[in-house]
Amino acid sequence: MSEEKELLKIREKIDALDNELHTLINQRAGLAQEVAKIKNAAINAHAGEQTDVQVVQTQFYRPEREADLLRKVMARNKGPLRDEEVTRLFREIMSACLALEKTLNIGFLGPEGTFTQSAALKHFGHSVKTTPLATISEVFREVESGNLDYGVVPVENSTEGVINHTLDLFMQSPLKISGEVELRIHHHLLSKIENQSDIKRVYSHQQSLAQCREWLDTHLPQAERIAVSSNAEAAKRVCEQEGTAAIAGETAAEVYHLPCLVKNIEDDPDNTTRFLIIGLHDVPPSGTNKTTILVSAGNKVGTLYHLLEPFVKNKISMNRIESRPSRRGMWDYVFFIDINGHKSDQDVSTALSELEKEAMTVKVLGSYPTAVL
Repeated sequence: MSEEKELLKIREKIDALDNELHTLINQRAGLAQEVAKIKNAAINAHAGEQTDVQVVQTQFYRPEREADLLRKVMARNKGPLRDEEVTRLFREIMSACLALEKTLNIGFLGPEGTFTQSAALKHFGHSVKTTPLATISEVFREVESGNLDYGVVPVENSTEGVINHTLDLFMQSPLKISGEVELRIHHHLLSKIENQSDIKRVYSHQQSLAQCREWLDTHLPQAERIAVSSNAEAAKRVCEQEGTAAIAGETAAEVYHLPCLVKNIEDDPDNTTRFLIIGLHDVPPSGTNKTTILVSAGNKVGTLYHLLEPFVKNKISMNRIESRPSRRGMWDYVFFIDINGHKSDQDVSTALSELEKEAMTVKVLGSYPTAVL
């Protein structure tokens, strides 16, 4: 058999599989429409009794179910596609089908083209509406008011550490953590200038400048480094000013139509940022969960030891602990703690009950599915 005939035979098989895949995807979409009818009927039946947007969210978007489905996708994946690619494909199918029930409106730290928007699209897929907001505080406020279904905010970076402002907002906010996203951060040098030596100023967020410090010292020592509110804002300024460059991601390059002079200039190739999904309601267990709590206690000898003892006693793994000023008095602090498990799990529930006896305040910020890739 000639090479051309072999290729033709394979292409015919591919076409047949594509037809089958298309049919199955449409069947899945049809089932999503049936689900929407049932849920809408239930909402209408209780319209006079329940008016909180929380009810609508709970009815349509189920983060614990999506996380469980994606883990099953990875478990049955035999290749050759990587788990990351397969989960991305299924995420988009799930996103498109959910949009047939309800198009979610997701707030993120803007403007268009930020890594936070990329995190939102990674978590929810591209069949949602994304709304850029100027500050993290605005994201919290708009979700609290019900104008947005969910918000996405950065909480920590593997290189530069925690984003304090996000943690501080949880002290007063009624919002719950509904999920988390981990996004590998690749920084690119974007500019309309072809010769790097002609770049006089580099714009970027202060954390991105810090994450690319060594590269900038080596390759752009002559350029002034100017911190702005976001990497997308940096790209926007480069469009308006001569002799400038921005450090930003691919999304910003696409949105602002800027050439990429150099890719992946971050000093740490494993640089990753963790984002939180914030909403108005609690999330049921998904099988693999994380719980974040806020704890306050008096400033006395052995306080931290006694706060952590219930987790050790109940054999609960703690992933992270951060302290922040409580703003109630000088040298008074609160602790943000991440643990494995869901608050409804017996061991976690027992530990939290014991913790409440030792702490002045225990606030569960959310039990939610751990990040899927």
